[in-house]
Amino acid sequence: MTDGERLARVVLARVLEPGDEIGGRWVRELGAEEVARRLTRGGDRLPGVSETRWKGLRGRAALARPERDLTQARDAGARYVCPGDGEWPAQLDTLGDGRPIGLWVRGRPSLRMWALRSVAVVGARACSEYGAHMAATLGAGLAERGWVVVSGGAYGVDGAAHRGALGAGGATVAVLACGVDRPYPRGHTQLIGRIAEQGLVVGELPPGDHPTPSRFLQRNRVIAALTRGTVVVEAAYRSGALVTARAAQRLGRFAMGVPGPATSALSAGVHELLRGGAVLVTDAAEIGELVGEIGELAPGRHGPVLPRDLLEPGTARVLSALPGRGVAGADRIALGAGTTEDDAVGRLYELRALGFVERHGDGWKLTRQGDDLQS
Repeated sequence: MTDGERLARVVLARVLEPGDEIGGRWVRELGAEEVARRLTRGGDRLPGVSETRWKGLRGRAALARPERDLTQARDAGARYVCPGDGEWPAQLDTLGDGRPIGLWVRGRPSLRMWALRSVAVVGARACSEYGAHMAATLGAGLAERGWVVVSGGAYGVDGAAHRGALGAGGATVAVLACGVDRPYPRGHTQLIGRIAEQGLVVGELPPGDHPTPSRFLQRNRVIAALTRGTVVVEAAYRSGALVTARAAQRLGRFAMGVPGPATSALSAGVHELLRGGAVLVTDAAEIGELVGEIGELAPGRHGPVLPRDLLEPGTARVLSALPGRGVAGADRIALGAGTTEDDAVGRLYELRALGFVERHGDGWKLTRQGDDLQS
């Protein structure tokens, strides 16, 4: 990456909107320096845009000051990482012509190394207490297992996931839809500052740039491409979190969803995502099993083992043959268990020793322990 190429990309970061595939094709075919030259110094209109659009792009290019942007970024503790740099995450190249021209990175760790073992946790901004709890729990659990938690720094699920990872002493990355020197939302200024100190704050937009609805949506493709998989914790039918998960699916990454109440509008989008092929997950171990290496298995799930489960089948049949209430003779119990009276008596004495039954004269009845097993 030459200085000229880097400066040209900084210019294009001011000119092209994130995800502009036409601009990305120009860069791929002509190189960033040639595209920047045509935009700033004049030249033939490049293919794929109207004359009006071309004039608009040239107007933006006339205002670009790449040296100033680089200085402003350095003052904020940020650097500009481009394709071809050692820190560039190669998985972003799967976005094709829509990949970022470059990324502004604030924080000390290597973005490439952190992205190799990362998971996105995204969801509703106006989440419920359940959603916030699940996001924080997943963030902490993933961090404890050595995963980098990636999210968008927004209110709700994003913030809870970041805080969960930070609280566990783990790694987290916030991908912003604005300049990395301009925390958004403002209410998360302290959180994003803490992420920059302990982790990374990343964005495509140059210093000082503001977010827009389209930039939020384009930001989501970076989150999807950067990580091994995307987990959605609460999302309505129209949710940017679902855009991230569907982008992950298109890119061949894992899409996962945390289920919620069937009556909750905040979980309706997640449930639709699950119906569309995403994987249901409920904790960090299940996420790690899906996106991790061979051998990273979640523990088996099963109900409690009851004393009755440990009985030999014939003995369990005799126990089942006792009435729920009252006393029964050995002959009646044997008939119910499908065995001989002698065999039933032998098993009844075994059950008495285990505390399941007690003898009443010539009959047998369940103890409180055995009665509980029958109910």
